[in-house]
Amino acid sequence: MQTMQQPLPYTLNVGGSLFSLATPQVMGILNCTPDSFYAGSRKQADAEIAERVNQIIAEGGTIIDVGAFSTRPGAAQVSAEEEMVRLRHALQILRREQPDAVVSVDTFRPDVARMAVEEYGVAIVNDVSEGNVNGAFGGTEGTNAAPELLAPDGYPAMFRMVARLKVPYILMSVQPTLHDMLMAFSREVQQLRSLGVADIILDPGFGFGKTLEQNYRLMGQLRELQALQCPLLVGVSRKSMIFKLLDATPAEALNGTTVLHTIALQQGAHILRAHDVRQAVEAVKIVCQTYPEIIR
Repeated sequence: MQTMQQPLPYTLNVGGSLFSLATPQVMGILNCTPDSFYAGSRKQADAEIAERVNQIIAEGGTIIDVGAFSTRPGAAQVSAEEEMVRLRHALQILRREQPDAVVSVDTFRPDVARMAVEEYGVAIVNDVSEGNVNGAFGGTEGTNAAPELLAPDGYPAMFRMVARLKVPYILMSVQPTLHDMLMAFSREVQQLRSLGVADIILDPGFGFGKTLEQNYRLMGQLRELQALQCPLLVGVSRKSMIFKLLDATPAEALNGTTVLHTIALQQGAHILRAHDVRQAVEAVKIVCQTYPEIIR
């Protein structure tokens, strides 16, 4: 019989206060874009953004993740200026509605991250590009990263920026296999630590650089990432690994999402990034009630 994998009792320094991950937390998604892959998550009008912000908190979400650049395949490229315009609009409303909320910004651009942290008190930087190691975000084919996304010492500029901002950093992998991920994460965590970044959260990057089969193989191997001694974030909400396997659509992928959330929690996930906050919170409650040993 397989035993429950216990997540380590991590805390994050969020704006000078300790944010506990002793019980798994739910991060609610706020997409202020017109073209995110799940149409139900697109929020641009003032009233829609305010409603979504309040919904995330009311349903038990403890982090609001705000993004203004869609990373779905085929999405239109957005300039840094447009990304900032969208984020400023959303963050102004968010701070009006929920001034004390813990907020993360979903961006791969260092200057966008700086704006969000310095102007709106965003507490966490969520980088979906792994420091843009493969050049997929604004780079040139055949190069490792766009020049503007590299610091003079060759480190990703985002690594330098989060060290300067002194905020927790979500490092998301674009590697296809557990082996490649462990190798890359080990190197990148060492780089971040050498720069003084204290709080690093690892995201295996489901749906990024992986086939459907690789996504599911990785889901069954999540506990291996605990060797890196960093908290683990899982973002599978309504993704193609669910609706393609089930021959469905993103709108029909809630049940599959909840199943994967349950598996991820059993594998030691500390944070679930979700569109459907209430259902994710319920999954956490049920799994923790069934396996109380995962609460440290």
